Amino acid sequence: MRETCFIESGEKMRDETIFDIIHNMDKFTNNLIIQWNKIFNEELGVSHILLLGHLSVHGKSRPSDVAKKLGLSPPTVTHLSEKLVKKKLSVRSTDEEDRRIVYLEITEAGEEILQRANLEGQVLRRKMFEKLTAEEQQQMLHIYQKLND
Repeated sequence: MRETCFIESGEKMRDETIFDIIHNMDKFTNNLIIQWNKIFNEELGVSHILLLGHLSVHGKSRPSDVAKKLGLSPPTVTHLSEKLVKKKLSVRSTDEEDRRIVYLEITEAGEEILQRANLEGQVLRRKMFEKLTAEEQQQMLHIYQKLND
């Protein structure tokens, strides 16, 4: 009986620890996004930048393909792309053979904004990780590599 109580209390403690890890990871990520939004004054959110990043890497893409790749709904991609097109960061085009097929493509201005967003994001992440010692950074890297395997 005593062994069962120990196992249950050990599992409960483990669940609480996992919850604390997830909660703190979410808090860190949210704080990173909030800080990035404060320094990146282009009236664009992280989702806009992710969409531009996809277009930069994959080239001309159908919005439905972008939605699947980024884990967004098609209406969300439509909403995000409207703003990007309005700001001339991307353009819409139709397929020459089938006018019903619409593509999104990043513009030169979109590439410039994406590059600036990435640079500012790198500076912000570097600043946030400076709080850790070199050993802690290595431990964190090892943990994330292990979780991603």
